[in-house]
Amino acid sequence: MTDETAALRLQVARQVAHWRAAVVGLQDLENFASVSAWRGLERYLGIALRSHLQGAVDRLSRECDVLAAELRAATTAEQLEQLRRRILHFRTRYLQVETALDFYGHAINSRTTPRLAALLRSCDILATRSMEDVLVPLRRDVPPVLTYVDKGLGASILRAGLRLWDGGSLSPAAAIKVTRQNLYRPTALIHETGHQVAHIVGWNEELAAALSAALAAEPPELAATWAGWSSEIAADTYAFAHTGYGSVAALHDVVSAESPTVLRFILGDPHPIAYLRVLLGVQMCIRFFGAGPWDDLGRAWIRVNPTSSATPEVRALVERSVPLLPRIAEVCLLAPMRGFGARPLAALVNPIRVRPDALERLARDAGPALFTSPHWLRQEALRLLALSSLRAAIEPDRATEVAHQFEDWMFRLGAAPLEQAA
Repeated sequence: MTDETAALRLQVARQVAHWRAAVVGLQDLENFASVSAWRGLERYLGIALRSHLQGAVDRLSRECDVLAAELRAATTAEQLEQLRRRILHFRTRYLQVETALDFYGHAINSRTTPRLAALLRSCDILATRSMEDVLVPLRRDVPPVLTYVDKGLGASILRAGLRLWDGGSLSPAAAIKVTRQNLYRPTALIHETGHQVAHIVGWNEELAAALSAALAAEPPELAATWAGWSSEIAADTYAFAHTGYGSVAALHDVVSAESPTVLRFILGDPHPIAYLRVLLGVQMCIRFFGAGPWDDLGRAWIRVNPTSSATPEVRALVERSVPLLPRIAEVCLLAPMRGFGARPLAALVNPIRVRPDALERLARDAGPALFTSPHWLRQEALRLLALSSLRAAIEPDRATEVAHQFEDWMFRLGAAPLEQAA
């Protein structure tokens, strides 16, 4: 072996040793999330995540073993150069796995206190229930859910079944970000599970086709624009069907901005123009609930966001779309979809159950036990979310009381699984 080859071998050997040691650092998952944070997960979720993440690290470890074996077998400069290139590829794989571990570790570690852990377990339960309502009757698997809290205005989801950063494995759970400012009225959580359900049953594509058909008499550009918004419209519809007016009011508060922003159209953005998005939610309320506080919300929204603030092209799109919103609302909730077993969403999740008078009747009939009884908490968790969100929307003078009541029943719901498992 020449001096040059020996020098190259030393550099390659050092890199193999380095990355083997780095992989060892990934093997203890408590390097990414504390023991107490892991304990804050329901058992089935913790097992699923640990198994998935440990599997990704084990695959890296086996790849390192292959690199070490190739190093032992390499005798020529050409073989060492090939190995050096494979190490560069391995480094990329390592960083991808590390990113996945860091993401899930951050999500799990957001359960920083027993109380916050219980609140997030409640969010896990709410999200799971919202998917069960649709997927169980369709005989589809319901993915595990991991919710976590973070800063910002909007929620987000890493859908279960999506390919992860490591390039090979699939996300083992629907990881849903709940923003800290919306933790006490997390209707956006159900918007995100709507994305997951739509992905599983193919709702986005069906809704796009249904919108195109319903708007066939309109200019092609208008129909195509609404079809292009189908994924976000589907998620908004899902949140409305489960949580009613509370979801519309919460959406209003998240997208509220100066008028030019509310009336901004971004080509290729799956989110509808905020002005139309809120008014579509209002129309869903009108269609299923009749007259109510959403009428005032709609009037105020129109008043503070004059269409004159938009560019001429966007103004034309908006003004042509507003009269179509009742039809669009009906398509979203009442059009049969193959993905829903040739039924409309409203046949699986009836919005009438979250009509304000139905929610108040639930509160009256159940009495104080609605917020404390394990039976009621488990049976009516989603309608409790709808009720709390409704009261937050229409009784701002009671905001502190409503928030405390919400936190109390959410804590009870989230603490129950661990008590039962103990």
